[in-house]
Amino acid sequence: MMLRQINEDIAVALEKDPAARNALEVLFLYPGVHALIAYRVTHLLWGMGLKFIARGLSQLARLITGIEIHPAAIIGKRFFIDHGMGVVIGETSEIGNNVFLYQGVTLGGLATKKGKRHPTIFDDVVIGAGAKILGPIKIGCNTKIGSGSVVLQDVPEYSTVIGVPGRVVFSGISSEMEDDEEGPESFPDPVARAIECMLDRLPEMEKEIRQLKKTLNKNGIVLPDSSPIGEVSRKKING
Repeated sequence: MMLRQINEDIAVALEKDPAARNALEVLFLYPGVHALIAYRVTHLLWGMGLKFIARGLSQLARLITGIEIHPAAIIGKRFFIDHGMGVVIGETSEIGNNVFLYQGVTLGGLATKKGKRHPTIFDDVVIGAGAKILGPIKIGCNTKIGSGSVVLQDVPEYSTVIGVPGRVVFSGISSEMEDDEEGPESFPDPVARAIECMLDRLPEMEKEIRQLKKTLNKNGIVLPDSSPIGEVSRKKING
């Protein structure tokens, strides 16, 4: 069972990191994989009641890899940490399947009381470098958290979150997201999205301006096309 999990961890690294050349390189040179293998062992020991030994080994793994994963955390299949330095995963964190973390990510707690105090990350989530997800919140499946974001509230599925504090800039299912082949780096640009929305709105605004001019013309007010909008001339009304 343990060997099968380790083989899967190596296979996921080969799949998700284009810099990975072969299984031996991943096994010996990838700290994210080392930390995950250590977690698999310490989590097993934690479940057997050998909690002191589990914590001791997890701290040793932290010294070697720069990644801290509490033995009590729950991590699903196909989990991958890229680069890894500075990643912290707290005791009551729960992580689903096919989750991708970059360096510097914190799944931390805000409360000092015992009980659930760390995030729950559902399946197919990508968390960018340096992002902080704090408290017993839920991050819905197929969500992307932008680099450096600080997330303090629940996030619905199929969302993109950026900023401090984190805000949802996109939410909803689309065929583009389901067929996305650009990988975890394909975070939408909110500025570009805003400009696209403005450009899409321009034809409708021009139509409204033409209709407004017609209405003004009927009431004897002319806005010459060649003059600034502020220059208004009046028609002479016969009779």
